[in-house]
Amino acid sequence: MTATFVHPPLNLIDASMAARLMQLIEEAEDDDSIHALVVVGARDTFCGGFEPEVDPALVESLAALGKPTLAIINGDALDEGLELALAADLRLSTANARFALGQLTRGHLPRFGGTQRLPRLIGVGPALKMLLTGGAIDGAEALRLRLLTYLAPDPIALKKAADELLAVLDARGPVAARLVKEAVLKGMDMTLGQGIRLEEDLYALLQTTVDRAEGVKAFMEKRKPLFKGA
Repeated sequence: MTATFVHPPLNLIDASMAARLMQLIEEAEDDDSIHALVVVGARDTFCGGFEPEVDPALVESLAALGKPTLAIINGDALDEGLELALAADLRLSTANARFALGQLTRGHLPRFGGTQRLPRLIGVGPALKMLLTGGAIDGAEALRLRLLTYLAPDPIALKKAADELLAVLDARGPVAARLVKEAVLKGMDMTLGQGIRLEEDLYALLQTTVDRAEGVKAFMEKRKPLFKGA
């Protein structure tokens, strides 16, 4: 499933767009035929921010989605737009995109998780530099800081990379993918020992699923598995 932001010129998300996106997130969660959710901006901009009336639950709803999420950053990801991208699992971008959390330049504070997700992703020092100065970084720097998963030289290469990644995700067991995501994200707030126990519990849970049995059968029969998400 793909959600495209269409609000030129900056693709600012307003209240109605936010409500629709949250609806799509809920649909993606409930529909077993949907293996991943993609968020992308129309034309050559990802998202330049949110209108003031946007529900604060928007970004958290994306972060809480149990299925893989991708931000296809085809242009600038600024302020709340970057905060939204940070809530996705994977971020792919063109080289000419800019990334910034500039709320402090207007006397504001990021309120959609930017002060928490950014340092966890790129480290405290680089995150404080971005937050305190409000300065933008380009795609190459974002990749170096590990803010991005993949950097493409142009929009054509970006689409190709996104299509290839989605094909890979679609071929993976959806139940296993959900459990891997749960193990990683919940484990971030645990000790190593607690995280390992969580991994063991989720592994045991996976053994009871139809997809696990299909994976074993497909391996023995030397064919591609036909996962059903159950």
